[in-house]
Amino acid sequence: MVNQSAYQLPRYRELYEQLRRHIEDGIYGPGDLLPSENELCAVNQVTRPTVRRALDLLANEGYIKKHQGLGSVVQNPPKGIGILSFSGTTSAIGKENLKTDAIVKPYVRPWPDHFIFDLTDIERESGCIYFERLRYVNDIPVFYDLSYLPNINLPRFTSRNLNNASLFDILREHYRIEIKGGMQYIEAEKAHNQPSGLLCLFNPLLQY
Repeated sequence: MVNQSAYQLPRYRELYEQLRRHIEDGIYGPGDLLPSENELCAVNQVTRPTVRRALDLLANEGYIKKHQGLGSVVQNPPKGIGILSFSGTTSAIGKENLKTDAIVKPYVRPWPDHFIFDLTDIERESGCIYFERLRYVNDIPVFYDLSYLPNINLPRFTSRNLNNASLFDILREHYRIEIKGGMQYIEAEKAHNQPSGLLCLFNPLLQY
């Protein structure tokens, strides 16, 4: 049985995710002041160090700018530099323009015999979580996404709904995994079972 407490987000992360979501949803727009530290402490029933740690994360990622004597001022939410940026497709394109259909729902399987990256013994023995998604931009199908995740420390991932969901947000919010970098490969090949005429992305996330 999985110990769920091991995956419980600390309070500063919960507050960070809440404020981040409010900024991205437009509840707080550029130039707006966030509630004061005292107000955030009172509403969320947390300590001042917890609030400051959450605000520091937001500031480091460019969501807010702290001004002495004024408070935390919301900035324009940072965007990815493109569809294939490590901020994720959702961040690069925007939630309002992007739709995602999970064509093959996530399931656990062995790794392919000749995988593009070297695997550790633990990764090979644990298998991978595989899924396929069709991504739409402005209701037009644009690319087909094949993903492999190491089946390590991702409890109940196969039960998650990936329709219209950001993979990077799921990893960050539920598993405390932040994608910081890596390598991406794009290959063109004749379509077989996948919808023809689409850009096919091979998306192995091996190192978090």
